[in-house]
Amino acid sequence: MGNQVKGHRFWVIPDGYIPPDSRGELVSHESICVLNCGEVPAKLDITVYYEDREPLEGFEAIVEGRRTKHIRTSSLESSGQRIPAGVPYALTVESDVPVIIQYSRLDTTQPELALMSVMAHPLKD
Repeated sequence: MGNQVKGHRFWVIPDGYIPPDSRGELVSHESICVLNCGEVPAKLDITVYYEDREPLEGFEAIVEGRRTKHIRTSSLESSGQRIPAGVPYALTVESDVPVIIQYSRLDTTQPELALMSVMAHPLKD
């Protein structure tokens, strides 16, 4: 497996929702969890889709080679625009090199907090 390509360049996350409230010490949030097994940095281009408005484009992130990065969706910013809390959305993540992506949500809107984590859906190049 030494030279085998690990990952894909295009990923889809169809269920996004930043919980608008938090209770207790933990803050509700979502993260795009990226693993770059390759040697070179991965440049990510993230697009956000909504039910009732035009997509937000131009969100970028870098994941260094042979590293992982957890990107909170609430921290993404492009031209002063951010993903609003409490609004359903979907994401596509395009990388210039193959990466592996998982998606996680921590919902602390209730005392019985919920943690959800799923693999994003890769599309073949």
